[in-house]
Amino acid sequence: MAELKYDAGAEGGATDDLPAPVIGEHPGPAREPAAADLLARARALLDAHPVADGHSGLSRALRPLSWFDLELGESAVDTDVPRLREGRVRALFWALHLPDGMTGDRAVGATLDQLDLVRTVVRAHPDGLRLAGAPGPVTDVRHSGRTAVLPGPAAAVALGDSLGILRCLHGLGLRALTLTGVSWAGETGLTRFGEEVLREMNRLGVLADLSGAGPDTVRRACAVSKAPVLCTRSAARALRPHPANLPDDLLTALGAAKGLCMVPLTAEQTGPSVRDVADHLDHVRALAGADCVGLSGTYDTGSAHPQDLADVSGYPRLVAELLRRDWSETDIAQLTWGNVQRVLREADFAAREAQRRRAPSTATITDLDG
Repeated sequence: MAELKYDAGAEGGATDDLPAPVIGEHPGPAREPAAADLLARARALLDAHPVADGHSGLSRALRPLSWFDLELGESAVDTDVPRLREGRVRALFWALHLPDGMTGDRAVGATLDQLDLVRTVVRAHPDGLRLAGAPGPVTDVRHSGRTAVLPGPAAAVALGDSLGILRCLHGLGLRALTLTGVSWAGETGLTRFGEEVLREMNRLGVLADLSGAGPDTVRRACAVSKAPVLCTRSAARALRPHPANLPDDLLTALGAAKGLCMVPLTAEQTGPSVRDVADHLDHVRALAGADCVGLSGTYDTGSAHPQDLADVSGYPRLVAELLRRDWSETDIAQLTWGNVQRVLREADFAAREAQRRRAPSTATITDLDG
């Protein structure tokens, strides 16, 4: 039988109005906030600190469509202006996808076609979308109630091993490049030319995306780059053994370099539920730090997505799960918006400093790699 403890405050009628204790009754666990309350808090938080999404395949998904209207709403894709607003997405990297195996001049041309499509789509939807690349313009677009579109990442084969082409692509709006699939950024790391490409990217303000890169390339890029590096679609390999996910040692190294791991919302990489995605965010935050974790919807890439995160409107449900796990509002604000803005600011500063010190590189792959 449970022991009834004597309450001295009961003397003199101080607690006469309290219900009598029930023998054997124990206090239950603290009740969790209702799901509706958490979702309302999540939406309010995202109104103040919206989402900067690290990877969208929308440009490639739109190409086969003969007609579409992203401002009215487009059921053929996962992303349109109404759902961007519902999901509180105010910045979005548009990946410049290429078909598998495309190389050489065809890869360069196809990337130019993708850039042209991005610019055309944005111009056709002025009430919802705006092109932006630097942190100031991205913030201005956000405050206008629109979504800032940042072209990239592009595949490294799009350079055709030419720093001149890199500069041209940057001039057309390219803001990120994935360092995989080329001779100068492979499983054995960056070659001398690869390091020169990275230095020129720093000078221009083009961010290095290391998702899918080999461990040696990740480590060397972290060491060489003067600007933060990104993994635009990488989760924790310890939780799900996908080749694009990062092992714990690389997550720690990325955090030490103040890079950014943007966790994808795909069933293949993070799992079939919102809680699975949150598990990856917990893991990355614990190893890399709260200022080195971000979000990557990876919508319109052909990937399956977790339940309740089928399109870009689902971000409040993910944030509600993080609030349930007692993430602070500060950490969530960094996750959704602040960390991407930090990376853009630091890359912009590094580019200005590099442009004061060095002229555009004229090095070739033959000069440096033989």
